[in-house]
Amino acid sequence: MFPARLQGLRAIRSFVERFCEAAGISREPCLRLNLVIEELFTNTVRHGHGKESDAPVWVTLARVSDAVGVVYEDTAPPFNPYARLPDVAPASTLELRKLGGLGVLLTRELAASRDYGYIFGRNRIRLSLMLR
Repeated sequence: MFPARLQGLRAIRSFVERFCEAAGISREPCLRLNLVIEELFTNTVRHGHGKESDAPVWVTLARVSDAVGVVYEDTAPPFNPYARLPDVAPASTLELRKLGGLGVLLTRELAASRDYGYIFGRNRIRLSLMLR
């Protein structure tokens, strides 16, 4: 559990790196995993809560064969970050800016699968990131 404060990014990064080391995950997939979680966390702080707070953010990681399962939860107001994204990545930066959520698009592109739910007062995002 991490408080929704940008200074918490260092602790999250350390958490992910320790997980990768323990799970035998190489540098490149670990960097991708870190990037995805940092994007989700930054969005929680800046957009979900609108500011830094002591509200909890939970990150659960599990290696499953050739993938990493991620469960990311926060207590910000309900918001499905994947609901507004097009099925295909926009062709230009201008199109991306009109959509907003560049980080969410990035997390979508890096994840093999993803889903969202609002359960028991928490936004829950589940992702699967391939290690290859």
